[in-house]
Amino acid sequence: MMSGEPLAERMRPRNLDDYVGQNHLVGNNAVLGKIIRSKSALPSIILWGPPGVGKTTLARLIAKSYDSTFYSLSAIQSGVKDVRDIIDSASRQGGLMTKPILFIDEIHRFSKSQQDSLLGAVEKGVFTLIGATTENPSFEVIPALLSRCQVYTLKTLSENELKSIVTDALSKDAYLKAREIEIHEWEALFRFSGGDARKLLNILELLVSTQQAGEELKITNDLTVETLQSNPIRYDKSGEQHYDIISAFIKSIRGSDPNAALYYLARMMEGGEDPKFIARRLLILASEDIGNANPTAMIMANNCFQAVTFIGYPECDLILSQTVIYLSSSPKSNSSYTAIRAAQKLVQETGNLEIPLHLRNAPTKFMKESGYGADYQYAHNFESNFIFQEYLPDSISGSQFYSPQENKRESEIRAFLKSRWQDKYDY
Repeated sequence: MMSGEPLAERMRPRNLDDYVGQNHLVGNNAVLGKIIRSKSALPSIILWGPPGVGKTTLARLIAKSYDSTFYSLSAIQSGVKDVRDIIDSASRQGGLMTKPILFIDEIHRFSKSQQDSLLGAVEKGVFTLIGATTENPSFEVIPALLSRCQVYTLKTLSENELKSIVTDALSKDAYLKAREIEIHEWEALFRFSGGDARKLLNILELLVSTQQAGEELKITNDLTVETLQSNPIRYDKSGEQHYDIISAFIKSIRGSDPNAALYYLARMMEGGEDPKFIARRLLILASEDIGNANPTAMIMANNCFQAVTFIGYPECDLILSQTVIYLSSSPKSNSSYTAIRAAQKLVQETGNLEIPLHLRNAPTKFMKESGYGADYQYAHNFESNFIFQEYLPDSISGSQFYSPQENKRESEIRAFLKSRWQDKYDY
């Protein structure tokens, strides 16, 4: 007989060695992994990542590793009173060797006042806070609390990691072991789960529950698609709305198709997506995919974000629609994106190169006598406010990161830069 407990809960890892994924965080040589295994002082942390990648499980395993009292709150169902009750309880345990751990799921849903209520306890070390969020904590966690926490980013699970989780379930779960189950095709399982291990295990359990006991179950793409489409209520769509649709939305705008973009915008709005999340992605897109091909796009997107923040649903749907149409219809360029990535890559490869002496600041007499700022040519003293001089460290002189693309605005930029730098850069 099937257990009343969901498969995802039954298969939750019991120790860190059984934890699948996030090797960059909890591997033997990873920072967080070393802290946990050595039982060193654990800072308050924010675990940021998509659904079903192991945030809650990791928090529980940390508490178990430290043999700590574990408090758990859901930001959807809890308020300031619940936080204060836990602070009082944790304060009474002050003599214990290990601090209690307070885990707050979806901490981004806590209001400012609710997050404020945590500050004193975190500061005094009443408990170690572990917050989990699917939203960028830079936007959704107040700066005062964020400054007291270390943020760790969890990644979407790979196909091999998802396979490992399913294979483990088939070999260890009593209910599944009693069935003859063979997975012939994985593509649909991966597509519908979207890197979410919890969703994947729920899908597996649903597929098994639709088959008659004693029958051999061969899981194929067709069976997965047919089962999920015929049982929409049993399938959690929150992950699809939050990741698949936003991906299609952004790609439609990038592809200059306002009709497709509006369709996905409507799906997100009808699904109750946070309008600030949509507006924030539009702001990023305006820089990443349009940039200097149309600098006004950034202004438009920023105004949209501010307006949406103040107005909210339902009226903000018109503002989002107008902005989506404008961005979709704008010329596109990712030259700003590729330029900063190239610059970052060179910095990572070359480290802290010496700043050319003539570009250094010289606030003291000693620095001036040492040559700081000497021979610097002030551009405004020359014709057209330009003088040919070196601005990069000697060892990377001539490195070019920005290459204007073929659009009206950047063609003007290319002509301007070419007139100044001649053959030094390939404009």
